Amino acid sequence: MTAIQWSDGAPIYRQLKDRVIAMMLDGVLKPGDALPSVRQVAAEYQLNPITVSRAYQELADEALVEKRRGLGMYVTEEAAKKLLASERERFLREEWPLVLERIQRLGLDMSELLKPVGNGGAA
Repeated sequence: MTAIQWSDGAPIYRQLKDRVIAMMLDGVLKPGDALPSVRQVAAEYQLNPITVSRAYQELADEALVEKRRGLGMYVTEEAAKKLLASERERFLREEWPLVLERIQRLGLDMSELLKPVGNGGAA
């Protein structure tokens, strides 16, 4: 894991969980990869092991990682597909309506939206 800047805006366990999810989406952590141990993460980032465990447990509850007795936590085979599906769903539910509203407010039509950017404004 890389250096993390913790913010006051969300619980640290949530920020840690989001960081692991971002690493999965970016392909840094792939299916079958082991997560660093709770102790290792706690020591490296000076966190309470309970905080790290809580983040890992939420990932396990969402079937993004699985516990292997005596071995640790591993990224599941379906983690990338699940994350991509949930991120697409969130985009369509939360972000797209705002984009669509802006498109309508600006009076843009499909041909303008699909036109390559940087045409130099040829008339």
